[in-house]
Amino acid sequence: MLDVINLEKSFGKLHVLRGINVTIKKGEVVCVIGPSGGGKSTFIRCLNLLEKPTGGDIIFEGVSLMNKKVNLDEHRKKIGMVFQHFNLFANKNVLNNITLALMKVKKMKREEADEVAMKMLKRVGLEEKARQFPSQLSGGQKQRVAIARSLAMNPDIMLFDEPTSALDPEMVGEVLSLMKELAKDGMTMVVVTHEIGFAREVADRILFLDQGVILEENSPDELLNHPVHERTKDFLSKVL
Repeated sequence: MLDVINLEKSFGKLHVLRGINVTIKKGEVVCVIGPSGGGKSTFIRCLNLLEKPTGGDIIFEGVSLMNKKVNLDEHRKKIGMVFQHFNLFANKNVLNNITLALMKVKKMKREEADEVAMKMLKRVGLEEKARQFPSQLSGGQKQRVAIARSLAMNPDIMLFDEPTSALDPEMVGEVLSLMKELAKDGMTMVVVTHEIGFAREVADRILFLDQGVILEENSPDELLNHPVHERTKDFLSKVL
């Protein structure tokens, strides 16, 4: 479904990603862990070209996203993205935050967009908040709205960039449990996270990324309980 081939990314002289190769299969949940500054967020933002790679290729559903002739926006419709800081529109209520892209990008009529949005809000347990504004919601609720907005576009894959790191500790659980449900339903997911417990429980595979390189990848049991690379052992000894 998604092939990352020799991915490189530099910001000026700073070499952030150094030749990453990874394949994400349909229905797979892949968690990316590692120290801050190791390149995790840059990696996930390169997958839908929010950050333009300096080298290598991203093949999504058989199409190179790096090919200048490809209509990137068409393919991005199928790639959901959930950010650390929600990125909701403060001046729009919850319902309109979700319907905006449905009407602008998918060209839905208002009634149909409202119907899809309400269905997604029900799925994330927030249908009663449809007319409220983001400022009236808790952090956990905002992130669930952001996930609903992403789901409404009916994506083939969802990318999560540290979706719980901006939340108060007691809000983290509600977002993680929603993500667990999505995984159970077969959603293909790439998740950059510091939540090692979530990675252990939900991931099919964990990538350990440091200094722009995948130093180790394995099943949660193998990587977390029997790490091979010294850097992985060192990192896990501090977080487990």
